Amino acid sequence: MSSNKKSMFTTEDGQNLVFTFILVSSLFLLWGFCNGMIDVMDKHFQDELGLTKSQSAWVQFAHYLGYFLMSIPAGWLAVKLGYKGGIIVGLLIVALGGFWFIPATRIHEMVKLGSVSPATAFVMFLIGVCVIATGLTFLETIANPYTTVLGDKQFAATRINLAQSCNGIGWIFGPIVGSMFFYSKDAMGNNTGSQTLYIPYMGVAFAVIGIAVIFYFANVPDIKSKDDYHLDNSTSGASHSIWSHPHFVLAVVAQFLYVAAQAGIFSFFINYMTAEVPAIPARWDAALTNLSSNAGFLSNWLRGWFETNKDGVLAISNKGASNLASLGFVCFLIGRFSGAAILRKFSAHKVLGLYGVMNVIMTFVVFLKIGWISVACVFLSYFFMSIMFPTIFALGIFGLGARAKRASSFIVMAIMGGAVLPKLMGHVADVYNMSRGFIVPMFCFAFVAFYGYNWPKFSKAKSLNSVAPVAH
Repeated sequence: MSSNKKSMFTTEDGQNLVFTFILVSSLFLLWGFCNGMIDVMDKHFQDELGLTKSQSAWVQFAHYLGYFLMSIPAGWLAVKLGYKGGIIVGLLIVALGGFWFIPATRIHEMVKLGSVSPATAFVMFLIGVCVIATGLTFLETIANPYTTVLGDKQFAATRINLAQSCNGIGWIFGPIVGSMFFYSKDAMGNNTGSQTLYIPYMGVAFAVIGIAVIFYFANVPDIKSKDDYHLDNSTSGASHSIWSHPHFVLAVVAQFLYVAAQAGIFSFFINYMTAEVPAIPARWDAALTNLSSNAGFLSNWLRGWFETNKDGVLAISNKGASNLASLGFVCFLIGRFSGAAILRKFSAHKVLGLYGVMNVIMTFVVFLKIGWISVACVFLSYFFMSIMFPTIFALGIFGLGARAKRASSFIVMAIMGGAVLPKLMGHVADVYNMSRGFIVPMFCFAFVAFYGYNWPKFSKAKSLNSVAPVAH
């Protein structure tokens, strides 16, 4: 193994932290899975509780509200308890939120009996979503900056993108599990999602308790990141505040807008696939019918992807769209892995800028509603979103030393963008159509591109790999 590869997970004092990195990366898989289920939940509530697209976006609001409310306390606790303590607290909160879905599902079932209002049932689910997000806030606030110090500084962006690739894996399986339990049907063809929605969340609760036990006994050293801007030498000088560094301040804005765009596209993916995709050719239905006589289970599974809509046209079903969301996350994951390799050879800010421009183009083509070309661009947008969150994160905390934990909490707080902008995107979709709603994330990606290309000017550093800022 070359020295460069060894330095990927070896700190300056010689500690090899490969196992620690793998353990921390499991957290990324966890919240990717939880987020993946959240993203296919909106359409379930639209159908079960009669909500509009804008109203169903309260799911995203509750999810990201948890991030907003707890990011600062999580950053403070990370300083007090260290990385290990903060992670364990976060995992236990996620478990609490997972178990909350058991009584919430029972109340959801009572809506059909008329003993509980749809609004009450919806609020119960929103509380569970918010509690889980609160726990995930601890994990994201701590794990993201932690990956940047688990080895040589030169590979900080590569490490965080590799760890975030596990997030992509979780996001692939989240929609698949969501489709199984949120859009399940009985033998009579009746929806049973309201009865089984709690099952995956109960599984998450037991899983995170097990992970918390592993972390308790594992070696998770509290490593301090390098203080390139000499913030730690100051006691009160405003010039040494993290807010005096434009590369950090604008990273907060860029993260707010990126997560806003991501949450909007992810949460309305099912709406887009069930309403905006061109009519499915009749020969597809004939092929599935022919397959049913030869392939039993496979045929029934594939036929569940399609249904005849109210206009009598063969279209993608909610369940089929949920499974297609997993294909979108496959594109996302491919982008993460390929992005990690690209970031080893090219400056992180340039890659971020390029991917931002590409997603401006992708969302504009979707807005134009050009048949299957627009559909393909939705999947390509997943690919170009892939490296944005971790790369903005790494660029934002560059050179902030011990205060990177505090800076991290503000960047995580910026995830609140996912609570605000999807409602605007949903409103545009309600007034016009889902394709037109993509104009909202287009403007968000434009700012991300601006931040990426101008990062050297904001940070006064040539690139993320610079040993120190060029000037102060």
